[in-house]
Amino acid sequence: MKKKILTTAILASIAGVAHAQSSVTLYGIIDAGVNYISNVKNATGGSSHQYSYGDGVAQGSRWGLRGTEDLGGGLKAIFVLENGFNSGNGTAGQGGAMFGRQAFVGLTQSNIGSLTFGRQYSFSTDILGSQYSTGGNTVSGNWAYHFNDVDQLTSSRINNAVKFQSVNFSGFTFGGLYGFSNSTSFAGAPTTASTASSRAYSFGANYGYGPFSLGAAYTNITYPANTTQSTTSIANLPATQTSVALHGLRSFGVGGRYIVGPATLWALWTNTLLSPIAGSSTLYNAYEAGGKYAFTPALTAGLGYTYSRTSGSQTAHWNQVNASVDYALSKRTDVYGLVSYQDASGTLPNGQKVQAQIGDSNSSIYQPSGTGSQDQVAVRVGIRHKF
Repeated sequence: MKKKILTTAILASIAGVAHAQSSVTLYGIIDAGVNYISNVKNATGGSSHQYSYGDGVAQGSRWGLRGTEDLGGGLKAIFVLENGFNSGNGTAGQGGAMFGRQAFVGLTQSNIGSLTFGRQYSFSTDILGSQYSTGGNTVSGNWAYHFNDVDQLTSSRINNAVKFQSVNFSGFTFGGLYGFSNSTSFAGAPTTASTASSRAYSFGANYGYGPFSLGAAYTNITYPANTTQSTTSIANLPATQTSVALHGLRSFGVGGRYIVGPATLWALWTNTLLSPIAGSSTLYNAYEAGGKYAFTPALTAGLGYTYSRTSGSQTAHWNQVNASVDYALSKRTDVYGLVSYQDASGTLPNGQKVQAQIGDSNSSIYQPSGTGSQDQVAVRVGIRHKF
């Protein structure tokens, strides 16, 4: 009897250890609210105001599974499967992909870093978008990111990617990513971007010391309109105001952040070159600065300003101000309000005025102003729950 009891105890302890070495976590975010938007382009090409239900402005709604398995000696197997969805109608985001936000598996070593394989974010999103932008630091979220995410700050997801991310070496981290085209199409001189062979690569580095941090990232995508490599549709960029088949997109950026007491300050510059298959290139520069202040542990307000301009094949300017206030009802649930204002200036070669357009391709606005309207106001009251 004693032997049976001892055996049972040993087996139970082994099972407990095995269970502790592996874990799978279900997590997610649901972000919903009501929007008011001025000067939305209507069916006749003019401008109208709009009241609407809006999903995923502070953060895109999502659910996911995250898992680890301890393999011993500081080595772990890891995976992430993450689905994006619209809380208003229940449909899947990212073109209907089951795990369109992220889907990868790999290994991580405690004193070296991680090597992962699958659909993953570029370092422009990992470093610049998440840490040094108004969209990443405040609930202005996707309304504060730039046109169609042209500089890859929030939705730069690369298919068929192999990615290395280092551990923290005395405040310094770095990494690199390469996305395979997995295509046999000839990439020399295709007539349309959608038939071309697409590949991508990205690099990034970040350094943090006390309250100060500084980061830089570079992302290069060949034939970005090819949806096998990027979900971003560059053809609708207001900078060009026309459908252009791009040969490549190259984006580089540098950002800094400083935290002092309840205040956080940040600044960011991105430089993006859009190179068409035929014709002249367009250079897009965005200069951004902002701050937020925690009046209490629950109440935070933020303010950000972005100046954007293009040069080359098209010349235009945009000024945008984003203001937000966020109140935490608990650690997982908050309510918020935000206001964004954008003013555009410039005239296109065809004589049309450059349009205003708040929001990146993930936002619930992403609608240009009507003909003759060069400004736009967006107001939102929302609720966000994390689980």
